[in-house]
Amino acid sequence: MPVSDPGSGLQQTTSYKVVLPFYVFAAVSFLISCTLLLLNTDIFHQHYFQPQTLAITHLMALGWGTMIILGASHQLLPVLIEGKLDSFLLALLSFIFAAVGIPLLVTGFYLFNTGLILQSGAVLINASVICYFLNVITSIGESKKYNIHAFFIATASLWLFTTTFFGLLLVFNFSRSWLPENSIEYLSIHAHMGIAGWFLLVIIGVASRLIPMFLISKYSSPVSLWWIFALINIALLGFIILKSSGAYPNFYYSPFLLVLIALILFGYYNYKAFKERIRKHVDKQMKISLLSVAMLLLPLLSLLVVIYSIRENSRSNMVLLYGFCIFFGWITALIMGMTFKTLPFIIWNKVYQIRAIGKTPAPKELFSEILFKVMGLLYLTGFILFFVGILLLNNLLLKTGAVTLLVSAIVYVINVLKTVFHQAKE
Repeated sequence: MPVSDPGSGLQQTTSYKVVLPFYVFAAVSFLISCTLLLLNTDIFHQHYFQPQTLAITHLMALGWGTMIILGASHQLLPVLIEGKLDSFLLALLSFIFAAVGIPLLVTGFYLFNTGLILQSGAVLINASVICYFLNVITSIGESKKYNIHAFFIATASLWLFTTTFFGLLLVFNFSRSWLPENSIEYLSIHAHMGIAGWFLLVIIGVASRLIPMFLISKYSSPVSLWWIFALINIALLGFIILKSSGAYPNFYYSPFLLVLIALILFGYYNYKAFKERIRKHVDKQMKISLLSVAMLLLPLLSLLVVIYSIRENSRSNMVLLYGFCIFFGWITALIMGMTFKTLPFIIWNKVYQIRAIGKTPAPKELFSEILFKVMGLLYLTGFILFFVGILLLNNLLLKTGAVTLLVSAIVYVINVLKTVFHQAKE
């Protein structure tokens, strides 16, 4: 049954009891990440392989980005495949394993306890991902709707498992030497499996459906999406093969030129969807989400500097900037926008769907638009200040940017909780 906005196309086919824990966990993770960033700004003066850097990166990647994507995809997968989620139990197990495993992993990294704490966290996270992967594959199989969006989600979930399993090997490699080289030698492969294979594919797969849906746009181009899908996967496989073969650094990053082409195609896809939209008014949630597409250029530029930088200290600094632009830039901007496009629909269905009579508020009235504006302004200000602070290695800018990002995270959490605990007024 469609929710109150008939143009949205969202359907309530997954229980809110399954979805909401992911959103709340992700919000708290973002708040903790920003707190740790403020307490550890000195890491941006050091090499990128540091316990605090690893902890913040994994909390942002898993606790923030992955958890909210898992929650949203459990809700949105039925829309993408025109079917239903196969197993609520697998979804619940996926949350439980991740909710226990992520804090263990992050704590292990932060304290650099490479023993039982870190290893237990890695095992539980892999158990969570296996549950999610099986749920995605069986749901798509039962729906028999093998569209391009289904291929994006299925392939992204496979890359997610590849990423976490390889991460598991790296964790045990700290103490058991399971791999031929030190774990640091494999970090770039592990990181780009997650960044390009998981985040980029799943975000494009979902966004290419949701952005036209929320804009009420008639634009559709499956051919463009198939090209984007192929280019990203070919680039990632090429990078892994070249990196593993010991190719010269400037050469093994060359496949990412294909990713640049894919992103240009995706940018054009969104431009066409925007131009052919029926809904002329674009709300602030969509503006931040569309801004995140443009923000992808920042990590790409940082990566170019990493590849061609001669000085080692400059290379290390740009690696940190690269990670910051991905997790605190592109992914965070997209999540901030999409949270308040999807979460209100989930809560609206929870509270009002059973009401046959009486006036009900629109989903957009369930969260505070004023808080959203404040959050957006604080976030963009904090991101810019911290970005410049990394470039200049300026402590004042780093601290000021971190404080501003933390305040934006606090406002985000308040608005999420306001939405989650919304009660119908008699």
